[in-house]
Amino acid sequence: METGFIAAAKFLRMECIAKPCELPYRTQLAPLSAMMVHLQGRWLEPVIYKKLSQWFWCVVLGELYGGAIETRIANDVEDVLSWIESGEGTPRSIADAVFNPDRLDRMTSRLSAAYKGLNVLLLREGAHDFFWKAEISALDHEEFAFDIRHIFPQDWCEKKGIRRAAYNSVVNKTPISYKANRMIGGQAPSTYVQKLQTHKQVQLGDSEMNAILESHRIDVDALRHDDFDTFYARRKQALIEVIERAMAKRSSGTTGSAMELDELEADDDPTLVSLP
Repeated sequence: METGFIAAAKFLRMECIAKPCELPYRTQLAPLSAMMVHLQGRWLEPVIYKKLSQWFWCVVLGELYGGAIETRIANDVEDVLSWIESGEGTPRSIADAVFNPDRLDRMTSRLSAAYKGLNVLLLREGAHDFFWKAEISALDHEEFAFDIRHIFPQDWCEKKGIRRAAYNSVVNKTPISYKANRMIGGQAPSTYVQKLQTHKQVQLGDSEMNAILESHRIDVDALRHDDFDTFYARRKQALIEVIERAMAKRSSGTTGSAMELDELEADDDPTLVSLP
């Protein structure tokens, strides 16, 4: 058991999950650790690692461990190990995992496994902090106080009449440091981006700052022109592509723009305080 859990922790760190609060499903540790015991050091082999990663993200983004899971856990250990050894038969959890793009419109609670998972994927794909410039995954999260915060600030959105269901969606959120968030405040994106890149301790040209924004799958032109609806539609599509790469399968369903969210009610935890 100890060997399995230690190996599972190493796997999670390699997937950019550094703290317990970032783990989408704690219950997923049990089958993952059991698989590690059987695989021993072989889990690091690229072909095997790729399969473990696909299973892990299909469970997270398909939100498959949210209910009664005892049978699924047993099936996952059996299915994934068989798949690894024989190369045949898709594990049931991978086959069952479906991500509907419009789930992004309703994903507002940081308690959601898919919400946590998506932001970890942005770190895994090399998101840089707006202020510190380095990849967030390489920085000490405690020291730099990273959190998931709004890209178009809440105060600005409310003044512009943008619906909460749109601006509070995960599509309008990304992991950034407390330092960067303080500088953003409630300003328009076009204002805070210029303020960040010209800060005396940052000093970035447009192309360098644009590269940082793009590492978060943010459409630079829409952000710099304060065009929320274009930003929302393009970032939603970019996040879908990140999800599809992690799951190694296509998403399903239809997608909508921010303007189509007028009738959508947010499903976030009402006790959660939204950060500007």
